[in-house]
Amino acid sequence: MRQTRSTTQEERIQIARECIASGKNYGELAIKYNVSYQQVRTWTLRFEELGEAGLEDRRGKRKKDQTPRTELEKAQIEIEQLKHKLYLAEMERDLLKKLDEIERRDAYRK
Repeated sequence: MRQTRSTTQEERIQIARECIASGKNYGELAIKYNVSYQQVRTWTLRFEELGEAGLEDRRGKRKKDQTPRTELEKAQIEIEQLKHKLYLAEMERDLLKKLDEIERRDAYRK
């Protein structure tokens, strides 16, 4: 695997637009811009799906803290939040059951 260079969002947008205009010739553009074939393909697919916002650098940013770009992303964030709330509620329920069991055992021994 060869070393590729860093790109800005503007460069990624330009590459994606040029790729779409050239009939999705990923390999040719990868060589031209000194980036990997897979990156050109990924940027092009994201650009087609999400537009320019899909090519933002999101590394190190938590998804739940960002404003959703699409309805699907909004629904996925809400699902993850609800799963977390359910997990906390189940933990609380299990803890209360265990506490109740311990209190009954101690009351029986007295």
